[in-house]
Amino acid sequence: MGDMSPAREEVRRARYAVAAVFAVHGSVTGSFATRVPWIREHAGLSAGQLGFALAFTAFGAACAMPLAGRVTHRFGSRAALRGLLAMWTLALVLPSLAPNLVTLCLALFAYGASSGMADVAMNALGVEVERLLGKSVMSGLHGMWSAGALTGSAAGTLAAHLGADARVHFALAAAVLTVLGCAVCAWVLDVQPAEDEEPPPRFTLPPRSALLIGAVGFCAVFAEGATLDWSAVFLKDRLDGSAGLAASATTGSMLTMAVARIAGDAVVNRFGAVRTVRAGGVLAVLGGLLIVLARHPAAAMTGFALMGLGIAVVVPLCFAAAGHAGPNPSQAIAGVATVTYTSGLIAPSLIGGVAQATSLMVSFCVVTALACGLVLFAGVLRAAERGEGAKAEPHGAAVSGPHS
Repeated sequence: MGDMSPAREEVRRARYAVAAVFAVHGSVTGSFATRVPWIREHAGLSAGQLGFALAFTAFGAACAMPLAGRVTHRFGSRAALRGLLAMWTLALVLPSLAPNLVTLCLALFAYGASSGMADVAMNALGVEVERLLGKSVMSGLHGMWSAGALTGSAAGTLAAHLGADARVHFALAAAVLTVLGCAVCAWVLDVQPAEDEEPPPRFTLPPRSALLIGAVGFCAVFAEGATLDWSAVFLKDRLDGSAGLAASATTGSMLTMAVARIAGDAVVNRFGAVRTVRAGGVLAVLGGLLIVLARHPAAAMTGFALMGLGIAVVVPLCFAAAGHAGPNPSQAIAGVATVTYTSGLIAPSLIGGVAQATSLMVSFCVVTALACGLVLFAGVLRAAERGEGAKAEPHGAAVSGPHS
């Protein structure tokens, strides 16, 4: 087994390694998002068919995430993360190879499944690092994911501008990210189960605590999806903003969220998870009201920025609370992630449906109402506050340092 108490310096190195893993994971997402138009054209799909195919990403993630705990139990956290992260980076190539709707759906199911399992494994390790350090780090880790997504998006935008074939672009990106991901995994903690510990079930319903925490994450991810997918449309269609100004709203929201997540740990360590989420909920509600009442693009952009700032740290804190709430962090995190993935799946289509039936203003009234849930239900994250100062190992587990 290894040393039950890894040196603090080794834990700090493990923190930086997990942060790099989050950045690699985000880079894949950012790379893929920029080439969706190429993938649609290559497969010869209509807008409706593309939307149907993209749903398989979330479907694959939701189906596979419960398996991550069993994989981690079987191989240990370090080997499991290395393998799952490599599967995810290499899966980037699959959508670009699909020549039609059926093959694209299958490719995106595999793409989403590998993403979800790697997501659970890296968040579980982030929770373990947070437990050993005795302070919040999850917000910063998710900030690194956002930074990675922005980096991947920038590289993908350049590739698209140069007219590069997405198959070549994705192959090069997958090769670089796979090598980088496997290298940094050598420094993450290696959490091994006790010899008499039973493996987690392959599929199980998430615990009730995870569902409650997931409901808070649902509100945040719904607002995030609505902001990122519909902010540009809102500015252009409702407020007659230019195409460039509309596009800048989406980029601005992503930058706001990335900066807020990277800086968020200091706020959480000072005020605690519950008060941080409640304050963020207030900012998100104010941003939503500003969006709904906006008569000028500048006011709406300010509202979107406030919305992004308010929801930025909620999902990282939901994962942290889930990981601290019970003896099986992977299972609880998988439950929360499944709920939040579902929110991310339904948000864009629901916003569009409400807008079609009424208007985009009414759609963002719905987003604002859900943001109120962050203020009302932040108390379910109190497990994260209890867990931040607990440096004991998980029941029955041994933790090895980076060189064990």
